[in-house]
Amino acid sequence: MHTFQRQAAPRLHHWLRAFALGSLAAVAALTFSTPAGAAAQDWPQRPVSVVVPFPPGGSSDAIARMLTVPLNEKLGQPFVIDNRPGATGAIGATYVKRAPADGYTMMVASIGVYAVNPFLQKNLAYDPAKDFDLLTVAVRAPNVLVANPQFPANTLAELVAYMKKNPGKVSFASSGAGSSDHLTAALFWQKSGTDGLHVPYKGGGPAISDLLAGQVDVSFQNVNAVLQHIRAGKLKAMAVTSDKRSPVLPNVPTMAEAGVKDVEVYSWQGVAAPRGLPPEIKSRLHGALVSSLNDPKMRQKLSESGFEVVANTPEQFNQFEAQELQRWKTVIEKGKIALD
Repeated sequence: MHTFQRQAAPRLHHWLRAFALGSLAAVAALTFSTPAGAAAQDWPQRPVSVVVPFPPGGSSDAIARMLTVPLNEKLGQPFVIDNRPGATGAIGATYVKRAPADGYTMMVASIGVYAVNPFLQKNLAYDPAKDFDLLTVAVRAPNVLVANPQFPANTLAELVAYMKKNPGKVSFASSGAGSSDHLTAALFWQKSGTDGLHVPYKGGGPAISDLLAGQVDVSFQNVNAVLQHIRAGKLKAMAVTSDKRSPVLPNVPTMAEAGVKDVEVYSWQGVAAPRGLPPEIKSRLHGALVSSLNDPKMRQKLSESGFEVVANTPEQFNQFEAQELQRWKTVIEKGKIALD
């Protein structure tokens, strides 16, 4: 009997240990899998942070604020704006990259964050092609070439002729080095064979103010930012950078119609989240965003401001971003553009 016990004891101990480990593994699997699925199914259970990597008042901020109300209604939790400006959007974007991919942090940002910063900022702390789950390009708006009313040229053809007679003397205001308006100007110079004087400001507001005051000559600005000044006769519009005329400026020709081709540029606002968003949450959030943007009242409000609703799929956003990265890399390298 004692001999049997001595022989059986190791086997019994081994069996009990294996059973215990198996049970622990099963419990662990239940512990780590079930709540994750449940968390995704029940999301959101608390407020969601909507990071805007720019100061209040700009286009990204405006679009983000317009989206928070319907998202709140559709998903049942507050969507709260969190402005984190600095380094042309890089500070806020880096914050989003480092946030947990749990559906409680998202970002609304513009072309600079997604397609320009990698080519202008050394040691950039995020990679727009790798660090985010891209959800949708929400809206886009063309830029419009505007001039102070006292500037001698009234059409794009007259401007090109004037610039060729006065190389490097026509001043182009922008909201900062690497901004959509700066890069549009650089692309215009390349395609028209001209050269202008870039005058960067710390934001679109100061640039437009000096343009109105006649301190600078011309500027490529987002349509929505200068529409009221054009309508009031305080700025004259020469051309829009869209592939067709803007509904809010039907009498203003496109760049191609006015004689300079391949300067089709849209300033756009995209929505993203930290990489690794659970598929269920990604699907629900994307669905809520698209239905919010396609709501007739929302579309009308955006259209009246000069925005065109895009509301595309994550796959389409990824393809579009890749194209934009390549395009602006070429423009920046050819123009030898650097941060001022």
